Amino acid sequence: MNTAVDIAGVVLKNPVMTASGTFGSGMEFSDMVDLNRLGAVVTKGVANVPWEGNPTPRVTEVASGMLNAIGLQNPGVDVFMERDLPFLEKYDTKVIVNVCGHTVEEYTETVMKLNDSSADMYEINVSCPNVKQGALAFGQDPKILEETVRAVKDAAKKPVIIKLSPNVTSISDMAAAAEAGGADAISLINTLIGMKIDINRRSFVLANKTGGLSGPAVKPVAVRMVYDAAHAVKIPVIGMGGIASAEDALEFILAGARAVSVGTMNFSEPLTTIKVIEGIEAYMERYGVEDVNELVGAVG
Repeated sequence: MNTAVDIAGVVLKNPVMTASGTFGSGMEFSDMVDLNRLGAVVTKGVANVPWEGNPTPRVTEVASGMLNAIGLQNPGVDVFMERDLPFLEKYDTKVIVNVCGHTVEEYTETVMKLNDSSADMYEINVSCPNVKQGALAFGQDPKILEETVRAVKDAAKKPVIIKLSPNVTSISDMAAAAEAGGADAISLINTLIGMKIDINRRSFVLANKTGGLSGPAVKPVAVRMVYDAAHAVKIPVIGMGGIASAEDALEFILAGARAVSVGTMNFSEPLTTIKVIEGIEAYMERYGVEDVNELVGAVG
C-alpha cells in the first residue's frame, strides 16, 4: 500500500501535514506527536524581521471553530534558522516554511535567507496585508498575486507553495494567477474573515475587531474551494480547513487535494494528525486502494 505523494518533486511519506500557525515548529507537540509519522511539518509564519503581532485579546472560541487575530507574531527568520530548523532536522519528515511579509521585498528577503537552509519547500502566505496597496492582501488581486509569485519564484531555490485566501470573489481566478506566476503548488484555504461581539459589554471580543475563522465551521466552504481550484490548475493542490478526522481529509483528497493540512484541531486534540494518517490507511485497506494517489480528484 503506497501512501506517498509528490508535491513539486518533494516526496512526502503520506499526504498529512500540519497547518501553519497551529503547530509552531513542532517543539510544543513533540512529546505528544511522533513527528516522524507526519508527511510534513508546516511551520508558523516567518518574516524577514520579528513581528509583534496584534494587541490582546486576539483569540476566541465560536460555534464549531475559533477566531484568531494573532497578527502573525514571530521572532523573525534569523532566530527561526538558529533555533527551529536545527530541531526539525532531527526528524524524518519534510519541512515546509511558511513565509509572511508586508511587501514583495520582505517575502523575497526571507526566502533568500532560507535558500541554503535545510527547508524542503516554502509556503507563501499571501493573506498578509500589502502595505503598498492600502492593506489589500496580496492574494485578493489576481494581477498583484501573479507578480508577487513571480518575484518569489525568481528568488527561491526551493519549490514554492502559494497559500490562497478564501476572501475573494473567485478562488479559481486566484489559483490560475498563482499558477501563471510560476507557483509549484497551491494550498487553501486560509481563514475566513469573521467577527464576534460581546452583547453584554457591547464591544468587540477581539481587540482587532475581526479575526480569521477556522475549524469545522469552515470545512464545507474549504472543500468547495479546493474542488474549484483543483479544476482550475494543473499544479498540486493542498487542502485544509476544518479537518478533524480521516473522513474530513478524504473529502479534500477526493475533491482534488494531493495532500492535506490539519490546523485548528491540533489545539483541542494534538493527536489529530496521527489519527488522520491511520484513518486514511484504514480506508485504503477497507476499499482495496493500493495507492493513495488513485483517490486524488476521484469525484470528477
